[in-house]
Amino acid sequence: MIDDPVLKGEWLPAADVGELDPSKPFGFKLMGEDLVLVHLEHGWECWLDLCLHRGTKLSLGKLEAGRLTCPYHGWAYGPGGACVHIPAHPDQAIPAKARTPKLPLKISSGIVWVAFEQPDHDPPSLPEWTDGDFKKIPCGPFSVNASGPRVVENFLDVAHFAFVHEGYLGSRDHPEIPDYTVEHTPEGITSKDINVYQPNPDGDGVGRWVNYTYTVFRPLVAYFRKNSGDKILAILLVVTPINELETVARFVLAMNYAHDTPDSERQAFQETIFSQDQPILESQRPERLPLDLQAELHLRSDRMAIAYRKWLNELGLSFGTA
Repeated sequence: MIDDPVLKGEWLPAADVGELDPSKPFGFKLMGEDLVLVHLEHGWECWLDLCLHRGTKLSLGKLEAGRLTCPYHGWAYGPGGACVHIPAHPDQAIPAKARTPKLPLKISSGIVWVAFEQPDHDPPSLPEWTDGDFKKIPCGPFSVNASGPRVVENFLDVAHFAFVHEGYLGSRDHPEIPDYTVEHTPEGITSKDINVYQPNPDGDGVGRWVNYTYTVFRPLVAYFRKNSGDKILAILLVVTPINELETVARFVLAMNYAHDTPDSERQAFQETIFSQDQPILESQRPERLPLDLQAELHLRSDRMAIAYRKWLNELGLSFGTA
């Protein structure tokens, strides 16, 4: 595992619940470590994706009768990651060390979160998750060859809307970003009253200025709420760090309008937006996000990014940063 004292104690997203099939193991990589999600009688567990016998990935095996069976020699693993059956020696006592490590796991806002060490806080959540006026839509996963902090900072950046997302989220005729405020709160870093001109913010074809509020909840989790009149769109970004320069991004959307619009339309739109961001993210140098504010130039419109970098530096985050 890639060592980082900050992220070791963070809840990190493994998957959207909708991506998972309870009848099959779900293998994934997190901070360079191979892990597996398995659904047993009492719910989901996360284990190291490793059979202790000969090092085979358990995610290649089958889930049968509440056990995950290794595809190599049939060793069966049960609750807590303990081996409960060795076919070649059915009468032999199973060694106590025949257990693959189990990681902490929680589900919040439709996301399965895991941690390498037990965090002292709950996983982040979408504030609108329990509000019945909002329709919730999962989007992703989207893979990108970029560091997790770079992905988060791009999400916080509204000045690129007029150029990277021209015709969707911004217009070159109105690239200006009026001044806004940033503050540290118990919930994280929050920027308020960010006003952006968008050519079609609500799908009605009418351009107008809209208002954004952004919050960074955790080092790799960010959120915004966009107000356009009485229409509200909120998005939670959760970043899965595969390794320092490979990332998976997932979004959870909440909308208090367009409830009859198929989820697939909004998911396709989000895919379009991310596909525009992807080549930019993959081109950025240095690849790791610089925390030294002297390393790059900054303007007033970068105020949220500056606060994010300062905060990561205060936390001591080394993963994906320079």
